[in-house]
Amino acid sequence: MWVSLALLLLGVLTALTAPRLLARADWVEREPVVALWVWQCVVAAVLVSFALSMTFSAAAAWQAVRGQVFAPAPRAVLDAYELSTDGGPWSAVLAVVLAAGGLWTGAMLGREIGLARARRRKRRDDLLVRAPRLPGEEETEGGRLVVLEGERPDAWWLPGTTPRLVVTTAALRRLKGRQLDALLAHEQGHARARHDWLLHCSGALASGFPGVPVFTAFREEMHRLVELAADDVASRRFGRLTVALALVELNEERGVFAAPPGTGIEAGLPQRVDRLLAAAPRLPAGHRLRLTATAALVPVVPVLVAFFPGLAALG
Repeated sequence: MWVSLALLLLGVLTALTAPRLLARADWVEREPVVALWVWQCVVAAVLVSFALSMTFSAAAAWQAVRGQVFAPAPRAVLDAYELSTDGGPWSAVLAVVLAAGGLWTGAMLGREIGLARARRRKRRDDLLVRAPRLPGEEETEGGRLVVLEGERPDAWWLPGTTPRLVVTTAALRRLKGRQLDALLAHEQGHARARHDWLLHCSGALASGFPGVPVFTAFREEMHRLVELAADDVASRRFGRLTVALALVELNEERGVFAAPPGTGIEAGLPQRVDRLLAAAPRLPAGHRLRLTATAALVPVVPVLVAFFPGLAALG
């Protein structure tokens, strides 16, 4: 029972401390791709801790589970985990609560994916009405650029089996020089990195557990960091100034840059433009490698905690 409680405490401690540490880190905006990886490792560590805690609690509570999980284990391992006796009602309660949380997480993820597919299907149907295909276009439509008649400057990437960049005529009139190419590179950066899956997963966790701060922060940071990462993809090809000007041209008429900070859907746009114009240098390659490796070890910690008593007994 003590192993499951230790894993539960480790998951809670990670969920409480990691977001605060990342919020104080001064390298996050300079390396959004690394920050995305770190956040994924932190959330994975929390989920692994809870999953292992559920497994050990169930093994302590019910002989049937214990026989499946520890079937080939010698008696010394069972003694190390204190599984030789009944774990009591608390083990069963903890196992049921954590199992319910896991099932709820899966249900929320399925719901999020279903809603996203429905939204994407509706947008594709609307796009087909506004921009019908020409004869023979079905054979050459992969990754095409679609231009829509519109008075509002706008552009978005529509993922799927036939991904495409949709741009309004007002955006084409406002974008100058290589700004349209930079915009295309930005949206392609989203598609290649599969940022939509990160947004689905973070949205499912935040909507399924609205009272858990780490999942709320995970969703907020995913929405922010994927845009920064896509900005960097575009700026490496076309320059930071070109990307910044494209963002300004697309959103200037919406009043985004005149609104108070933190309001509206495009609240992060002024910060994104300032970041591109500031052109802060990237971290050294060695520093990036150390951050990546350290983050990869975070989900390993609960696994080590789970296996240490058994390995010590065998040793």
